[in-house]
Amino acid sequence: MTSLTSSVFRTETMTVPGGTETIVRGGRDLFPLLPQALHGVRRIGVIGWGPQGRAQAQNLRDSLAGTDVTVSVGLRPGSSSAEDARQHGFAVGDWLEVAAASDLVILLIADAALAAEHEQIFAVLKPGATIGLSHGFLLGHLKAIGSDFPAGHPVIAVCPKGMGDSVRRLYLQGATINGAGINASIAVHADPDGHATDRALAWSIGLGSPYTFATTLRDEYLSDIVGERAILLGAVHGLVEALYRHFRLDGADPVTAYERSTEAVTGPIARTISTEGLAAVRAATGDQELFDRAYSAAYGPARDLVAEIYDEVADGTELRSVILADKRLATRPMTEIGGSPMWSQSAAVHARRETTEATIDPLTAGLFVATMMAQVDEFAERGHAWSEIVNESIIEAVDSLLPYMHARDVAYMVDNCSRTARLGTRRWGPRFQAAYEQIVLPGLEAPADPTLIKAFLDNPTHEALAAAAVLRPSVDISV
Repeated sequence: MTSLTSSVFRTETMTVPGGTETIVRGGRDLFPLLPQALHGVRRIGVIGWGPQGRAQAQNLRDSLAGTDVTVSVGLRPGSSSAEDARQHGFAVGDWLEVAAASDLVILLIADAALAAEHEQIFAVLKPGATIGLSHGFLLGHLKAIGSDFPAGHPVIAVCPKGMGDSVRRLYLQGATINGAGINASIAVHADPDGHATDRALAWSIGLGSPYTFATTLRDEYLSDIVGERAILLGAVHGLVEALYRHFRLDGADPVTAYERSTEAVTGPIARTISTEGLAAVRAATGDQELFDRAYSAAYGPARDLVAEIYDEVADGTELRSVILADKRLATRPMTEIGGSPMWSQSAAVHARRETTEATIDPLTAGLFVATMMAQVDEFAERGHAWSEIVNESIIEAVDSLLPYMHARDVAYMVDNCSRTARLGTRRWGPRFQAAYEQIVLPGLEAPADPTLIKAFLDNPTHEALAAAAVLRPSVDISV
């Protein structure tokens, strides 16, 4: 497994199934060490002002306040985001000029735009400047076109395990709580001067990450892009749409159908996993027999889809689809998905929360947990580190995305995430929905598969999640 060494920060060993991982615990008490760990970086240029750019620029600026390290924002000429960045207190410059003047250039523009424009950025970098990414998409694109990052430049990634809004909100909520924030992975892809790991750790700690774990740039984009299309967004959308229709056909009124599907997933199921673990969901359903039948029916079809997504990300098919869509969407805006009948019930369900507490529906819980475990098991079989598996498949879902969906609904989340995630959800969400409607739900009459249920209860994921939970922030995100 990928390990961490640092000349500045103290590393810790975390026991995971089959071995150990080296991690670094974050905390505001470490902020005074950031300039030292950055090893000569005095100008940080954040290129882009999307959700991650906005959050990361502000967190880094606040964490480095009082030091001689500055953070500026670079945007393309005519960017509609420039005024908002200025109102947040940043010096805003032309993106290429900011890149040319920076010692650490953090590239947070959209994936397709970065694929199209990276050569311009690389051409203006000062000698030895560090290239920073929060996603491995660009590596996948460079491999596909037979190119690479420019020689002589450290290339690092810091990848928060949550959306930009969560990165900023938890940082602010944790202003008086040491170590409150969103976990992050780091990857060191090139290290010509020997200081890349420390720089990546400084960046991660500066964002407020409670704990940082190591991965590779390739493993990061594989797990991240697959996760968006599966349990983090695509599968969730397909699942709640299928269940809402199922409950309506079974006689439930619209509000009850919404509560048993969407509300159950984003509310009590997410909270239970976050605080008590996956097995606790089964125990809390009140009908373990139905949970087990639902789990048994859903695991195989969900695993097949996750494997298919993984293969298409790994061979570049999914990345190419994002780049092709960027050209198409330049003149044809992406449609929103919030038009199906179920989303009109959102306001009524939210209004009932003060008087009606959502419960864990055993059918919904069985399908959701089976899909989550399908992704976990696929990642484990493909050789991902346990920290990456539980963060990309479980923690990011229950501590960042699902709470946001609970506040605003799943459709809103899908329509307001990154373009890469939106495209993937639109492509794969209907595939999951069809699998649930055509294979899983009709198969509920079959008895539970005791081998599958035993594999779930004995799964090493429970041990890995418990190890990560020790480092869980002491505050929950407020959305």
